[in-house]
Amino acid sequence: MSSKPRPIVVSGPSGGGKSTMITRLHKDYPDRFSLSVSHTTRAPRGSEKDGLEYNFVTKDAFKKLVDENGFIEHAQFGSNLYGTSVQAVKDVANQGRTCILDIEMEGVKQVKKTDLNARFLFLQPPSVEVLEKRLRGRGTDKEEAIQERLKQAEKEIEYAKMPGVHDQIIVNDDLEQAWKEFEAFCIPDEKDRKS
Repeated sequence: MSSKPRPIVVSGPSGGGKSTMITRLHKDYPDRFSLSVSHTTRAPRGSEKDGLEYNFVTKDAFKKLVDENGFIEHAQFGSNLYGTSVQAVKDVANQGRTCILDIEMEGVKQVKKTDLNARFLFLQPPSVEVLEKRLRGRGTDKEEAIQERLKQAEKEIEYAKMPGVHDQIIVNDDLEQAWKEFEAFCIPDEKDRKS
């Protein structure tokens, strides 16, 4: 995989801004990056489409892929399963693009054990209080789910503090500043960046 672009693992708590950053990166550099489309057993939200935001599958289909070692990483979050398939990452690399993996803490731990040679970026909210406001502002989760997400966020922030886990941590306090740091991490050579 050395001649192909190194995948970038973007992690951070739900509501930390991962989707915003990844969407902008893909919009500004459509021919350079592709998101690996993860599998999930959760139902689509809003206008999400199967095969685009996620591969929406049944728990049985998901577990079958686990048994076949079809995932680079997979985890349970709340009552739903999420995973990045080996094939999804290969598909992106075969297009000559950098694969972006949007995954949670347990997935990061699993990817670290693979030979993907990925780069790791953690997108952190300025505080758990700010994160709570963002999650409530979405209006998509019930109270129980928000509390679960906040508990998980505290664990992820603690894990991110461990030396050597991530190549870079970006605190998403100011969106434009966070974007500049995110873009610089994804495109290290300044001459290749959009101005």
